Amino acid sequence: MRIALLTNEYPPHVYGGAGVHVDHLSRELVRLENGKHFLQILCFGDQKENHEDSTVTGIRPAANLSFQNPQHEKLFDALHRNVVMAGSVKEADLLHCHTWYTHFAGCLLRQLLDIPLVLTAHSLEPHRPWKEEQLGSGYAATMWLEKTAYENADGVIAVSRSTKRGVHDLYGVPLEKIRVIHNGIDLDRFKPTFDQDVLLSYGIQPNEPYLLFVGRITRQKGIIHLINALPYLRESVQVVLCAGAPDTKAIGAEMQAKVKEVSARTQNGIVWIPDIVPKDHLVILYSHASLFACPSVYEPFGIINLEAMACKTPVVASAVGGIPEIVVPGETGMLVPFEPLSEDDPEPKNPDRYARDLAAAINELMTAPEKIKTMGDASRKRVEKYFSWKSIAVQTVEFYGKAIERHRKREKG
Repeated sequence: MRIALLTNEYPPHVYGGAGVHVDHLSRELVRLENGKHFLQILCFGDQKENHEDSTVTGIRPAANLSFQNPQHEKLFDALHRNVVMAGSVKEADLLHCHTWYTHFAGCLLRQLLDIPLVLTAHSLEPHRPWKEEQLGSGYAATMWLEKTAYENADGVIAVSRSTKRGVHDLYGVPLEKIRVIHNGIDLDRFKPTFDQDVLLSYGIQPNEPYLLFVGRITRQKGIIHLINALPYLRESVQVVLCAGAPDTKAIGAEMQAKVKEVSARTQNGIVWIPDIVPKDHLVILYSHASLFACPSVYEPFGIINLEAMACKTPVVASAVGGIPEIVVPGETGMLVPFEPLSEDDPEPKNPDRYARDLAAAINELMTAPEKIKTMGDASRKRVEKYFSWKSIAVQTVEFYGKAIERHRKREKG
């Protein structure tokens, strides 16, 4: 099978779960069936690779585009790259697109080459209203692009059961065209690894238990709610925040003000690491942590939780999206009840209650070190059993076959 895989993120330019997914899935796809499949990977960037079983081409704008609103720059940049992508594929048996950033190219190529289009639903734009802070009215355009792509897709891969429901409810995609295939984890890279010198280099006290957060500064990740929970934590718990790349200057400033305010209200040490932490250091931070916190208000899957669990660190997370499909309450961590403001606004209906509930769950486990140890061992076993990338690649190729069959029947019909 010749597969054209279109993505925004691809190494070395990876900043989120979709990029991690594409990186590992593409590697496993070419390993299947002794290199039977060939991948043409088109991505945003300057990459240029040629291998026996794959090519990687980074797409950069060839000209400066005019736009009247600065908030529209990202949208027009993506559309420009999409047109170049569409002109870069001569032949393929199937298209596989990731996120709205490549949906326009996917829709064009489906018509130009008359081949099936598969989408992976990593997230859904209508469930991310805070994106309007970044894109302005361009957010409406991204939702239109996403809607159009789902209406034209021959098959959709959803990273969780909750995402499958969202695809069906929002876009009317028949359930038989949607398959749940979870994300995975690199078990060789993410495993218990210890080095106290690395902790000290970040200002973390090795002999004190600490709670770890890793994620971008964005409404989606719920970091402001976690910071609001810190004054309610028991004493002698360090808090380590690996948090950078704010979506906007406004939320970056809000984060700074909130950390400053809360620091004056708690005796617990707060270590804020605003820079991107190298993966080898991140594994060490996961491994030494007593608990990992995932306070997301919207999380279609949550690869970050798999990373922590693979390092034998239990997770305290919000019970939203695909997280309950990863974290088993009482076995690999705890889930905190979450009630959104509305169907269109995933922010918590009662922010103070949510912050207090987060703190209560963290406090309960922090007072039970033996339970933390048992949960950590169970966490590693769970990811080993259910979340290998090879299994995910096998399921993906099977789904490709179904999409090709569906496309051929549609042609005959």
